[in-house]
Amino acid sequence: MSLDEKATKPHDRLAKALTEDMAAVNALIRERMASEHAPRIPEITQHLVEAGGKRLRPMLTLAAARLCGYAGPYHVHLAATVEFIHTATLLHDDVVDESLQRRGRPTANLLWDNKSSVLVGDYLFARSFQLMTDTNNMRVLSILANASAVIAEGEVLQLTAAQDLATNEAIYLKVIRGKTAALFSAATEVGGVIAGAHENAVRALFEYGDALGIAFQMVDDLLDYGSASDVIGKNVGDDFRERKLTLPVIKAVAKADAEERAFWSRVIEKGDQRDGDLEHALELMRKHGTLEATRLEALAWANKAKASLHALPAHDLRDMLSDLADYVVARLN
Repeated sequence: MSLDEKATKPHDRLAKALTEDMAAVNALIRERMASEHAPRIPEITQHLVEAGGKRLRPMLTLAAARLCGYAGPYHVHLAATVEFIHTATLLHDDVVDESLQRRGRPTANLLWDNKSSVLVGDYLFARSFQLMTDTNNMRVLSILANASAVIAEGEVLQLTAAQDLATNEAIYLKVIRGKTAALFSAATEVGGVIAGAHENAVRALFEYGDALGIAFQMVDDLLDYGSASDVIGKNVGDDFRERKLTLPVIKAVAKADAEERAFWSRVIEKGDQRDGDLEHALELMRKHGTLEATRLEALAWANKAKASLHALPAHDLRDMLSDLADYVVARLN
């Protein structure tokens, strides 16, 4: 079975089950990303929003709400909110990372400029808060506002930790819990909250999203050192070239002898990268088994996500959410 067949089937089933809801979300996104006075806003937003993204995060919100029996309209607003927050962070991330490619296409900052990307990202954050307030639910507003702050905090922490060999696995976990898992967990949690679910169910949805987001980011970091770029939508070795200390490297640094540590210091801390350095870095990670160790950690987090679902009622959507956890790690096969 091909990677495409293995990895997309659970996601496709979820998308099919949520077809009507996702159509409403997409319509709301198109409506709210419009701007009467600044046509560049919808130009840039449309470039990213309609670039073939899987819409995983908004589907998590919709699925969580439906799983908990919600029959009102506001899960659509919350799903659109989640997608706007995600898109805003991508626009900002690409500027910070000086990225040239996103989802297999040129980044907005490359096609337009950094100023436009930052300002349109700010606009989408503002739009997301407008959508939140439409629900008249202070708890979901608190959850999503807090997630937005945690995401920004995680990105700033990464700036200071990414090129410091003193960064350990605990700091790495804080970074990815902020930059990635915070939005996953908020997406699932608000679905339960808007549905008025029991606190045990809301907590289970939060834990599912948190564990799923951590697994997702670990897999993404691992794929940077071992996948065709068309699978992940970026160039292999981007994290290495950007001198990011992700988990496979952190584990390799922890096991490094003096000569190996000097290499990591040169390429990561000092940014003195030469021909063949990426290949040597891969050799060191394979030597110490850090790629496989990272894969096993990602798998453990995916299993934790699946286990958290046991607190939720039996439902086809619950099974699909469980399959999504498998989908996340199936990208490694």
